[in-house]
Amino acid sequence: MPQEIKFGTDGWRGIIADDFTFENVRRVAAAIASYVLKYEEAQHGVIVGYDARFASPQAARIVAEVIASAGIPVKLANDYTPTPAVSYAVKNQGAAGGVMVTSSHNPWNWNGVKFKSKFGGSATPSIMKKIEDELAAGAAPKGANAAIEEVDLKKPYVAAVCAFADMDRIAKTKFKFAVDAMYGSGRGVLTGILADRGVQFVAIRQELNPLFPGINPEPIQPHTAMLQETVVREKCDAGLATDGDADRIGAVAEDGSFVDSHKIFCVLLHWLLECKKWPGDVVRAFNTTRMIDRIAAKYGRRLHETSIGFKYVADLMMEREILMGGEESGGIGYSRFLPERDGVLNCLLLANAMAEEGKPLGRLVADVQREFGPHYYGRRDLHIPEDVKQNAIERARAESTQSLGKYCILKKEHLDGVKFFLDAPTNGNGAEAWVLFRASGTEPLLRLYTEASSPELVAELLSVGENFVGNG
Repeated sequence: MPQEIKFGTDGWRGIIADDFTFENVRRVAAAIASYVLKYEEAQHGVIVGYDARFASPQAARIVAEVIASAGIPVKLANDYTPTPAVSYAVKNQGAAGGVMVTSSHNPWNWNGVKFKSKFGGSATPSIMKKIEDELAAGAAPKGANAAIEEVDLKKPYVAAVCAFADMDRIAKTKFKFAVDAMYGSGRGVLTGILADRGVQFVAIRQELNPLFPGINPEPIQPHTAMLQETVVREKCDAGLATDGDADRIGAVAEDGSFVDSHKIFCVLLHWLLECKKWPGDVVRAFNTTRMIDRIAAKYGRRLHETSIGFKYVADLMMEREILMGGEESGGIGYSRFLPERDGVLNCLLLANAMAEEGKPLGRLVADVQREFGPHYYGRRDLHIPEDVKQNAIERARAESTQSLGKYCILKKEHLDGVKFFLDAPTNGNGAEAWVLFRASGTEPLLRLYTEASSPELVAELLSVGENFVGNG
């Protein structure tokens, strides 16, 4: 009986040697090849890239060989590549799809496979379902062996992000940046762009090390500690980080404080609406800050809320013009570039906003907090047995659950998990407090998310939420 392969919100991930085996990589690649043959213009070929994880280059070569053996031509990256570079190549070259061997921000012992659709973004839920169906059917298409061509995916991608951002404005800036690739496949990309334009920067964790020593390659605390220390020590105006496959962003203010993805989204959205006046709606995932709602309302922009996972944001980008769409984990994208999250591009746009406003990052964060009210955010990942996880979700859904700790539940929302809105203090015009309980579909954990009007209230609500989960 073949091992079960479960697809999450952006593809398949597994533990190296246990789940992520070359045999399973072949099965997933064959399912993708079968999908492309049935539903896409296979003669346009497939782009294949890979990140800096253990076995990624070898797995990418296997993917390329399986797809080529089905008669589909393949362009294979000649080096470690950011995921958005694969997506850009898919759209720019009119390919039938793209495959990225990566496990994104997961710990060192994970790897996986993402599929990118022909429009250059995360495959929609309907596409992922078709690939899963091919996998379940044991698809293994064979055809006349097609060519595998090794190509540089980074050079055209770098040219594209530099054309999208205002590099002249960034080049004139006197700001100094700390740049952290977190040992991921963004290594050398952002630093190369800044170096070419004479922008001051200090680089850390750019070397190849698939053990990601001491961190998970996820640009959140505590993994940003080295970046925070570097910003303070080197007197930088901001720290910019990309995750393991460089499709997510994290940042640090000039005082060394961590700037989460929600604040990054808000700073960029406010700048784009106020200064750039780009058209389009705004999209955010269910577990993101509601400060975005306030900014969109001020500028009269329609706001859409989606399930968690960037593919749902990408889905909307297929239907309408989206100025900006984002998720909790640092993935932000723009319809006018690609329906795809992009850590490198967002680092450049953040530098762009700083340069245009003439303010270091912390000042831009303070500006939006002042105008739209104090919003603070927290997340806690609870690794718990499956029965405890399911019991907690059932109790959260139950009509009999009317309070959380000392706070009354004003209403519940069920778009993705269970979200409680609470009668906690807003400190004037601060965030309306909420707590979200969401069981992971791919891992034995339950995530707690919360937003409130002060860091103290966030800490309290996370603790109360954790107690709720454990007291079933």
